[in-house]
Amino acid sequence: MFAQALQRQADLPAVSGSRGQIGRPPAAGGLPITVRSLEKSFGPKRVLAGLDLHIPAGQFVAIVGKSGCGKSTLLRLLVDLDAPTAGTVRVGEENAPARAARLMFQEPRLLPWGRVLANVEVGLDPSIPAATRREMAVSALKAVGLADRAREWPSVLSGGQKQRVALARALVSQPRFLALDEPLGALDALTRIEMQGLIESIWSRERFTAVLVTHDVGEAVALADRILVIDGGRIALDLPVEVPRPRRRGDPTLAALEGRIIEHLFNDQGVGI
Repeated sequence: MFAQALQRQADLPAVSGSRGQIGRPPAAGGLPITVRSLEKSFGPKRVLAGLDLHIPAGQFVAIVGKSGCGKSTLLRLLVDLDAPTAGTVRVGEENAPARAARLMFQEPRLLPWGRVLANVEVGLDPSIPAATRREMAVSALKAVGLADRAREWPSVLSGGQKQRVALARALVSQPRFLALDEPLGALDALTRIEMQGLIESIWSRERFTAVLVTHDVGEAVALADRILVIDGGRIALDLPVEVPRPRRRGDPTLAALEGRIIEHLFNDQGVGI
């Protein structure tokens, strides 16, 4: 039951494969995302209010805002885990966004009865031949630096290692859109910085479209091409991060941008929804 629920939450696409062809070729790149007049309400509570947004293919976008402002709600709408009250979400050329998407959560959500390799294979369609699934999973573990832990049980891994496995599971089918919902929020500071570097490195190589929800403004400016500040159910700020990669921590331009965003969040006296 848990495995089935996990697969539904990640909305795993049908990825075909054979021994000679592993997943989608990296050249596929990212998908554009277009949102028009998007609204979401829970009963009388209006969380998103007529939001419009376009994300070009391959862009890395970070979404920040006060707790309860609707960041995670927007992300769930983008990957089709929730239905909008009004408006449209279009990913690529189809209105079925999650078929090319993966979602990574704050909790790794690993299956305790499956070894690391088996947990990564959960991210693949079971119709793919077993040998191909294994090869794809091993490749994903290599990408996150955990190929030597493939036979381990999740219980013996550190928090950072568990998140690496979750990242490998999200990336194993080479998605064209990766949604990240506070994936590093539970990690210690040093592990968090290490994981930020890993995510940026993989994104730079694969160029999928990435949307990150985070409470950490410093993390947002370090990783993203563009930062959206959500306030009152709308996009209050839409800021480009015009600093070349690799980015140096302590860069004055990044520090100024982080300060501007934090000032906006603290100066706003409204209550998050």
